[in-house]
Amino acid sequence: MANHSSSHPILCASFNQDTSCFAIGTRDGFKLFNSNTGRLLYERAVGAFNIVEMLFSSNLLAIVGAGEQPSLSPRRLCLFNTTTGTCLHDLTFLTSIVAVRLNKKRLIVVLQEKTFIYDINILSMLDTIDTIPNVKGLCAFSPSLDGCFLALPASTTKGSVLVYNVMELNSHCEIDAHCSPLAAIVLSSNGMYIATASEQGTIVRVHLVSEATKSYSFRRGTYPSAIFSLSFGPSLQLPDILVATSSSGALHVFSLGFAINRRGRRSSSFLGSIIPDSFNDPFDPAHHVLHNAFTAGVKSCAMIRKVDKVAETSISDSVACRATISIISYGGYFQEYSFSINHKNESSWNLEREFNILTVISDKASSS
Repeated sequence: MANHSSSHPILCASFNQDTSCFAIGTRDGFKLFNSNTGRLLYERAVGAFNIVEMLFSSNLLAIVGAGEQPSLSPRRLCLFNTTTGTCLHDLTFLTSIVAVRLNKKRLIVVLQEKTFIYDINILSMLDTIDTIPNVKGLCAFSPSLDGCFLALPASTTKGSVLVYNVMELNSHCEIDAHCSPLAAIVLSSNGMYIATASEQGTIVRVHLVSEATKSYSFRRGTYPSAIFSLSFGPSLQLPDILVATSSSGALHVFSLGFAINRRGRRSSSFLGSIIPDSFNDPFDPAHHVLHNAFTAGVKSCAMIRKVDKVAETSISDSVACRATISIISYGGYFQEYSFSINHKNESSWNLEREFNILTVISDKASSS
């Protein structure tokens, strides 16, 4: 998630594919952290970076400079080895790189009007996708090799999404999700579901990728707000919860399990109970929780790192959901909340950790 504004100390922030670590880029360099402990794992102070993406917990990074130093061109992608401190491979493009995604088989490089797909193991280019102007580098990628999809904006006038299968190298579908252009996209880790928000930011929709146009519709709020990030909880089926961060400084949580249960009461058909005929249907009765977690207007990135279901002893057919939600504020802070919701849709928050990312000192530095 790159930040092209100069008003915040953090230029980019991202979690790795299993959320065990996160990375930030600043004007001084980049840093890698352990999500569970907050420990600084690696740092390199060589200049400004707009993109820092990890490959799980390996020593391989994809990094792109911000262009403030001649050696850190925004057109140059470096595959960096943190063990040796060297650039293993670099790729140079005609225009600036606006996003990078990767998994164990594929490397995705997004430019403003083209997207390149590489075999990450031999760095051979497999395909090129011509796209609409995508200055913000909006994209979503599922790291699963079984449902390995890439989602890109498909229109400058409405919220259409192109879903591309990067393993089979073909277009999977196009989803008309919103009337306004897209502002945020996320795919579930297994590639089964996609969530979208438009520039209006009032509605969040969840689509089953295989059904293309079928969706849940959830209202975030009445007044427009910029959606900074969307995140699904980890799940092999429909994730239990979805979170969004917005320019209002709020963290929004939608309980998708509640929507399933309510639809189940309206329909005897399994598919009919979870998939409506059109996204123009009435809004789903998701339990929507809002929590003011950070400063309004400051960009943020939230990730649901863990979800636990606990059976209610008093009610056999109901479960309570507990989630660990981590937030990186581009103002320089990391926050981690525990969120719980019970069978009565009563929710609670607890701030577990908070620290300044920019002032953390590595173990090596503190022991020297």
